[in-house]
Amino acid sequence: MTESPVHHESPIYRRIADRLRGQILSGEFRDGDRLPGENALMAEYGIARATARQALAVLINEGLAVPRRGSGVYVRLFRPIRRHGSRRLSREQWGQGRAIWDSDTRGRPYTVDEVRIEREPAQEDIARILDTDEVWARRRRYLVDGRPVQLAASYFPADLVEGSAITEADSGPGGVYARLGDLGYSPAHFTEEVRARMPQPRESDALSMPAGTPVIIVVRTAYTAGGIPIELNEMTLDAASYVLQYDFDA
Repeated sequence: MTESPVHHESPIYRRIADRLRGQILSGEFRDGDRLPGENALMAEYGIARATARQALAVLINEGLAVPRRGSGVYVRLFRPIRRHGSRRLSREQWGQGRAIWDSDTRGRPYTVDEVRIEREPAQEDIARILDTDEVWARRRRYLVDGRPVQLAASYFPADLVEGSAITEADSGPGGVYARLGDLGYSPAHFTEEVRARMPQPRESDALSMPAGTPVIIVVRTAYTAGGIPIELNEMTLDAASYVLQYDFDA
């Protein structure tokens, strides 16, 4: 005799979250709209405050909503940035004076703020990869459509780039890779390592990320044709804002 399968109904907070998610994805709630608050959900569904809070937390953790202290929970829809790993780093891109970010954003407005550039002792792992005791570090934050999406810190062997535009806020057309080329150290090969983790508090604050949203860490090293490492770049991406695309032949 075959037993009938047992069907367990999902908890009510999940069902409420499913309904709200459907309303967001259908466009009934648009980006920036305020979602029904805890009191409204309690009244509509006859639930406890903790249950209403759980339902909203599901959407916050999925990156579909963001809480604003003292104001409520708001829809946070954002068209993901398609980061094409090889296309953005092609010589055709930076060699013709175009910014790498032009490949990522494809016409969407982006800005760079909180730029900090300084010469400093190289941390142990950076010193090992770049074979140097001192580096010039370029730290910045990127915003797309007015939203912070990425933190980046690039490190260059200090003696190699000393006195060049790489040590200035505006590195000029084509960015730092074009300037490395001017110095006779054109990038010819890149390696990238990708991993995911939960953000540190300073990263959550800088990227305005809702609780529960992970970050993607991309560490890229650039080499010359002769195998000389010339840059190490550690990027911290809001995972909810990106699609990573890599093309390669079989």
